[in-house]
Amino acid sequence: MGAGGGQPNMQALLKQAQKMQQDMTAAQEQLAAAQVEGSAANGLVTATVSGSGELLALTVKPEVVDPEDVDTLVDLVLFAVQDAQTRAGELTEQTMGPLSAGLGGMGGGIPGLPF
Repeated sequence: MGAGGGQPNMQALLKQAQKMQQDMTAAQEQLAAAQVEGSAANGLVTATVSGSGELLALTVKPEVVDPEDVDTLVDLVLFAVQDAQTRAGELTEQTMGPLSAGLGGMGGGIPGLPF
């Protein structure tokens, strides 16, 4: 009499978990395709990274290059890359945050699923 009572809830839970996993995969693909730019010295140095933080491009305008002061150039490049990576992290949080929040309502996750 009560043996079948829990089945529909488990099926619904598994279906919800599968949808969340599909949503997370889609969000990860979206992040991998996204490009975020960071800059230093009012755009004299710019860095472009993927949504996952991988450095894709680096632009250094000629007027910032001073052979006598390579250290400043290095600092500007580092700052631009860090700025771009910070922005990529913010994009990741905006994209994945709502999906991660939904996992909390599943009672700590389902054993065997990667979340």
